[in-house]
Amino acid sequence: MKGTNLGELEELILLATASLYDNAYGIAIQKEIKSKCNRSISISTVHAVLARLEQKGFMDSRYDGMTPERGGRRKHLFRVTKSGQKALLQVREQRETFWQGIPSIAFEK
Repeated sequence: MKGTNLGELEELILLATASLYDNAYGIAIQKEIKSKCNRSISISTVHAVLARLEQKGFMDSRYDGMTPERGGRRKHLFRVTKSGQKALLQVREQRETFWQGIPSIAFEK
């Protein structure tokens, strides 16, 4: 189906969101990707990908309560949906299929 395949950044953001579970919001996701992948992503890119993934039905979101630490602003929290989980599993299976099909001689010099 068109529009349901995951790009690399979409996959990373979905994985970070699942990893953070109930504390997945823009900056936390950005920090998780930086710590796990040593990859810097702008917060505007994170938000754009989150919106795209939500539009695809791969995640949903809600707003948490306001806190003084955030200047009275609410956190926009995200969670991976069943469709998002299915998309991640599909990518994992595709990658495993490729890895299993690589002959050992392919990486020899």
